Formats: sequence, C-alpha cells, structure tokens
Amino acid sequence: MKFYVCRIIFSALLLSLPNGIAQDKLTSHLKAAPIAARPQDVSSPEAAVKADYECISGGIGVPRQWARDFTLYDPYARSFTPHKDKKTGVLAIWNPTQQEYADATDAEFVATGFSEHELAYKISRYGNVATVFSSYEGIQASTGKVLGRGVNIYQLYFAQNRWWISSVSWDGENPINPVPPDLLPKN
Repeated sequence: MKFYVCRIIFSALLLSLPNGIAQDKLTSHLKAAPIAARPQDVSSPEAAVKADYECISGGIGVPRQWARDFTLYDPYARSFTPHKDKKTGVLAIWNPTQQEYADATDAEFVATGFSEHELAYKISRYGNVATVFSSYEGIQASTGKVLGRGVNIYQLYFAQNRWWISSVSWDGENPINPVPPDLLPKN
C-alpha cells in the first residue's frame, strides 16, 4: 500500500514540474564522469556560487559542465523552488537532486543557450556554515531575451578543507515579489 501511495505522490510531483521543464526529459539520464573539485571552485562560499553559475550557463549547443557542477554539491544536496500549477493555481515545490536537475534541464539549456549570471550577493556566515543570497538574471541566447530575475539562496558548509553546497532554493521575481534593493547591482 505504501508503495502505491508513494507512486501516486511521485506522479503528481512530476506533473507539477515548472513549465520550462518537460516531463519527457526526465526519462533521459545525463551521465557525467566523476571528477575532482577544482580547488578554486570550493575555496569560499562566493567561489562555489560563481562556479555553479558558470557550470549551468553556456551558448547554444554548448554542453553544460555537469561533472564540475556535481563537485560543488554535497551528495545529498537538494534544490527547492516554488511554482504555481497553471491549472489549479496551487503553490507546489519542485525539489530535485543535482542529478535530477541536470536530467530535467540539460537538453533545454543546450538547445536555447540558457545562461544565468549573478547580479549581486550578500553572505551571512557563522563558523563553518554560510548562507549566500545571490540575485540572478537568466538569458536565453536563442532569442537574446532576459527570461527573468530572482534570488538563489545557497546553504553551504565547510568540511574536508573545502566548501560544499548543501542546498539551493530560488524564487523568481514578479510584481509582488521584486528583487530586494540590496540585491540589485550598485551603479
């Protein structure tokens, strides 16, 4: 009985994925050979966030750096992003592992030339843990259009002489949820 209930819940989650992520893309499993983390990528919270943006960004037809990206994350890391179901208007959360995120987004990112870059950031750090609030802007190379802005919130910890991303949550900007002024570029 528990398996059946879990299967129904999993199916409902798949159907409620954000619009830009087609369910048929989840059937492919992106394989990235494990590599060692670049010391400069994991030397600070700022460096890990910068590397994460670099890994998922690129021009049309440019493969993403998933193997490098996987080195930034704790093996048990999750992502969290809220979105409204277009049909019901109900708020739902998509919370993939890094592998699931790569599987769901790679084809579209490569096809459209998706890039995301940081606008500004602020860090709260205590001992071996840190939170980075990083505002972003997403651009689609195939159209040159800004797809949107928002805030990524990274949770990181220091262990084994390096920084690890343990989670990242993000939400997109909208009229009632603008990017806060302290996370906008200073001109």
